[in-house]
Amino acid sequence: MNKIVHHLNTDIQPPHQFTFPFCYEPHPLCRLAAAEVEHHIVESGVWQGETSCGKMFGVLVVSEERRAKSEESDGSEGALGFIAAYSGLLAGRNDWAYFVPPVFDAQQPDGHFKVTERSISDINREIDCIRHSDEYKRVKAEEAALRQKAADRIAAMKQHIASAKAERDRRRSDAQAGLVHISEAETAAMTRESQTLKADLRRLKQRLDMELSAAHALTFQYDERIAALRQRRRSMSDELQRWLFMQYRMLNARGEERNLIDIFSTTTHGIPPAGAGDCCAPKLLQYAYSHGLQPVCMAEFWWGESPRQEIRHHLSYYPACRSKCLPILTHMLQGLDVEPNPLTATASEELKIVYEDDAICVVDKPAGMLSVPGKDNVESVESIMRQRWHQYDGNPIMVHRLDRDTSGLMVVARTLEAYHSLQQQFACRTAAKRYEAVLDGVPALQQGTISLPLMPDITDRPRQRVDMEHGKPSVTTYRVVSTQNHRTLVWLFPHTGRTHQLRVHCAHPLGLATPILGDPLYGRGTAAPRMYLNAAELEITHPVTGRRMQWESESAFPFY
Repeated sequence: MNKIVHHLNTDIQPPHQFTFPFCYEPHPLCRLAAAEVEHHIVESGVWQGETSCGKMFGVLVVSEERRAKSEESDGSEGALGFIAAYSGLLAGRNDWAYFVPPVFDAQQPDGHFKVTERSISDINREIDCIRHSDEYKRVKAEEAALRQKAADRIAAMKQHIASAKAERDRRRSDAQAGLVHISEAETAAMTRESQTLKADLRRLKQRLDMELSAAHALTFQYDERIAALRQRRRSMSDELQRWLFMQYRMLNARGEERNLIDIFSTTTHGIPPAGAGDCCAPKLLQYAYSHGLQPVCMAEFWWGESPRQEIRHHLSYYPACRSKCLPILTHMLQGLDVEPNPLTATASEELKIVYEDDAICVVDKPAGMLSVPGKDNVESVESIMRQRWHQYDGNPIMVHRLDRDTSGLMVVARTLEAYHSLQQQFACRTAAKRYEAVLDGVPALQQGTISLPLMPDITDRPRQRVDMEHGKPSVTTYRVVSTQNHRTLVWLFPHTGRTHQLRVHCAHPLGLATPILGDPLYGRGTAAPRMYLNAAELEITHPVTGRRMQWESESAFPFY
């Protein structure tokens, strides 16, 4: 095989279907290929000079069956190999020999992208040159000083007018009280004084406006030039970005080709996000299709430290991102026999009814079941309860939700009045919840409180990220129950209800720094039959009777 397609010497049998890239367990062939990539990273020095915290790498196991007669083939028809990729640039380069090239190389110094990029940089420098020139600073300072001087003079004039008016009002008040006598001549004089002062203020404003207009004219030519340059820069950037996305002509297994502008035209925003097409999965599939390689299975793993705001674990496997890759891979996987989406599968266990009356219903949701229907209309707690109450002309009102991978107790309202009462209890934190989780490791502390501001990761939904500036407060208290075989059973008590709050609080370095076992988004990739998080206890005040009620769910986690 050539220097990009690397041989796999193994008896491991390939899977019957290609990997569903947004939810998967890495195939042994991918793990074997990833180990080869990890060895190369260490031995080759490609990581030297990399300034980011870490990077996503990907492997695509391929069959050379379709390349057996090509010039590059070594004659081993049907032999398995793999190709590797990294997201974006690695140490500022996109041309490392061991890895597949980018779908489109925008880094060529004499290419249209870099030439136009330099022109945009020239505009930036021209703007900075104007803004930092001594002449521009001088005229701006003079205009600012004149504006301040004008404001001070107008304020002083208004103060003088107000004082004169106050004195006139005092004289009139004394006259009405019989303390003084005001003649007609004095009354007329006070009226003229008021009119004169108002006229003086108008003339002062007019004179100052003329002076300010003259001063502004000196700065306007500079500001107008800066505005024109900024508009030109914006137009050039927009045109260049569109041109760049047009160069990414993505193939699929049928040989069909679509550019990124076309692919993203039907998405919510209608345009590709920055960096689209440069993730591992699109690069790997593009190379395979364009070189006659048959994709077998694929996986992506993280190398290096975690970014501060995200949660990534060194050498852990992750699904493809959705914001950039979902539209692209939806096109590129057409023509391949792809594994079914595990997220659309029906939960292996049935929904348990724990308590039910005319106002509320408490259920014990199994892991793998959605709380509310998704885009694929998969069975959910809400749909099951709607079907259950259909004969009573009742519709369930969801008070709160659990993640698909989380099991445990949920309360569902049967009436609007019950819903509002329960919502108020959750908002005021009078409803009590306790979760049980098994952590993939042992945290440093036995108990405490975690407070981290969370917000959605708009580049990779549904993941959440810690953002000290824009995140919303989230608070969880915890207590370690027991530890066995490098696994820890903890109780978690959420005081807020942010999306993925407990999962992030456990996994993040500023939290427990120990992810929940089996967490597909924030975990270390340790094999587990499910995510070990269970809503174990729920306590509320009944919205009709006012009686305090409490339920428990047995998790029976085999964490040891």
